Amino acid sequence: MAPETYRVEIAGVSKSFRAVQALKDVSLNVRPGEIHALVGENGAGKSTLMNILSGVLRKDSGTIRMDGSAVEIPDPRAGRQLGIGIIHQELALVPSLTVAENIFISRLSRRFGLVDWRGLNRRAGELLARTGFPEIDPRATVASLGVAYRQIVEIAKGLSENVRVLILDEPTSVLAPQEVESLFAALRILREQGVGLVYISHRLDEIFRIADRITVLKDGAVVRTVLPSEITPGDLIGLMIGRTLTAMFPSRGSRAGVEVLRVDALSRGGKVRDVSFVVRAGEIVGIAGLVGSGRTEILRTIFGADPKDSGTISVGGRRLRIHSPRDAVRNGIALVPESRKDHGVILSMSIRKNITLPSVGRMAGALGIIRQRKERSVAQTLAGRLRIKARNIDAEVADLSGGNQQKVVLAKWLGTDCRVLLLDEPTRGVDVGAKAELYSLIADLAGAGMAIVMVSSEMMEMIGLCDRVAVVSQGRIAGVLEGAAITEENIMRLAVRRSGCGGGG
Repeated sequence: MAPETYRVEIAGVSKSFRAVQALKDVSLNVRPGEIHALVGENGAGKSTLMNILSGVLRKDSGTIRMDGSAVEIPDPRAGRQLGIGIIHQELALVPSLTVAENIFISRLSRRFGLVDWRGLNRRAGELLARTGFPEIDPRATVASLGVAYRQIVEIAKGLSENVRVLILDEPTSVLAPQEVESLFAALRILREQGVGLVYISHRLDEIFRIADRITVLKDGAVVRTVLPSEITPGDLIGLMIGRTLTAMFPSRGSRAGVEVLRVDALSRGGKVRDVSFVVRAGEIVGIAGLVGSGRTEILRTIFGADPKDSGTISVGGRRLRIHSPRDAVRNGIALVPESRKDHGVILSMSIRKNITLPSVGRMAGALGIIRQRKERSVAQTLAGRLRIKARNIDAEVADLSGGNQQKVVLAKWLGTDCRVLLLDEPTRGVDVGAKAELYSLIADLAGAGMAIVMVSSEMMEMIGLCDRVAVVSQGRIAGVLEGAAITEENIMRLAVRRSGCGGGG
């Protein structure tokens, strides 16, 4: 029997960065027409391996074959010429250019020295329709799109090249369930066309739904390659983190106390419409809905990042006048934003400086000079409380994993003694082991009496953590679910009741 020819075959690949060995004799193969999931904690080597395959990095040793022939991939251009496409988690689009220009940015066709705009827009529209999003206007600027639609443009950009292998790094991290279904439909079409797909995601429910095979990486080495039918999610997590995870979500008793946050008839433009809800001490209240439903805008309006048109916000029974985030923080409201790298932390600064930044006034002496000993003590205490993993508190936040960066964002707000914590996609881009830690921290904060409002696109987070879930559709609360009624079916039923299309959070 002749040996199987793979679309791409990686054999014995190793890679070191100075004294750190990122990959150790890694072997992986992807068949034509296969969706092959690659999973592992942050730092397991997934990105390094994919960067080698796409030509961003050079391997130290090992071989790569495409359709049975050995190839060298010295740079990304060579990777593209071989038919290898990669869609990174961090989007690489030019906001000022149109959707069509971004998709074909390296291959603008010209007739008589001029760009064929009509043909460009037509071909971009065809690609967008192929991904399941025909409503995106190829002539719109990327800056006018929300995060979810920008991700779709990035995917269409990858599909615009005649790929034989397409690597997708967390492609659904900004998509709600309805958009995920459209993406999966597009991936299945590519699979039928013989494209080999490498699918990287921390969302295990997606892995079990879409993948034909799963390869687990840990500490730069392959642990095991399995069929989804051969393993349970719990056992897969155990392979990824090297230990048995007894429960993803911590058990929580009902310990709701006095009312802390009250939002009455809050409105802002067409995004937030007559929103009212209450959160008590010790409660986690979820805000669910499709991308573009107004979830993020509700949190931003409460926090003062977006000015309200009408309505009231009260904390501890006292009506507040919130005109800016500074007003919110002064009144005990904190926000962990959707994009921690853009709005949550300053990557080039140390852990210590990031943690103490919102409460820097408390660190200053009589002359306004920062008391270094107090600053270090506060930062050390909070870093220890949240179990931030770093060589020390003077390490740059940029050097931390996604999960530990998110812990720094939480730590800085705990230093302000906030009473209300607004969480927008708190585990986005965080690996499964760190997710479990964050869930435990969130539950602990609620247990200590904090009032928490959480937006998440992951249904299991809503079900596993929240006491109540307010489902938003077109800026309005379509219904509130509690206890056993918090199910994926009920959330989606309310979310699509009056749903529209949009690109916000």
